Amino acid sequence: MKTCNEIVAQVRHRAARASGSRELMEDLVRLLATERPYYSWTGFYLMEGADTLVLGPYHGKPSPHTRIPLNQGICGAAASTGESLIVDDVRADPRYLACSLESRSEIVVPIKRDGKVLGEIDIDSDRPAAFSDDDRRLLEEIAAIVAARL
Repeated sequence: MKTCNEIVAQVRHRAARASGSRELMEDLVRLLATERPYYSWTGFYLMEGADTLVLGPYHGKPSPHTRIPLNQGICGAAASTGESLIVDDVRADPRYLACSLESRSEIVVPIKRDGKVLGEIDIDSDRPAAFSDDDRRLLEEIAAIVAARL
């Protein structure tokens, strides 16, 4: 498994070559799923207007949640506060919007530029308590790279 620094270097390289933000996000969901096998669902949500997240590129099973109001779910909470959220047990969190019965934990990292939330990276794992501060730091660095392309 590659280190966070190695993955961030790959992301920077891919961002420099990508023709646009969508191509970059499509590439990154595959990269993250490959480099972190415990990431069972990896996706981007992008802001539409001031109060709705819309599903963008993702890797994993189809999600029934293609549009999420900011007042719903862990994704909505992260976008509303602009803060990364790690949930060790989604079954114990009443905010969780179930996408898969197999999901056990989730991390959501806002994509921000100049203090404004543009979207977020959302990752589920089939393992409980799968995400650490290393995951958070990795995804926050990736979010900053993506923000520069949005």
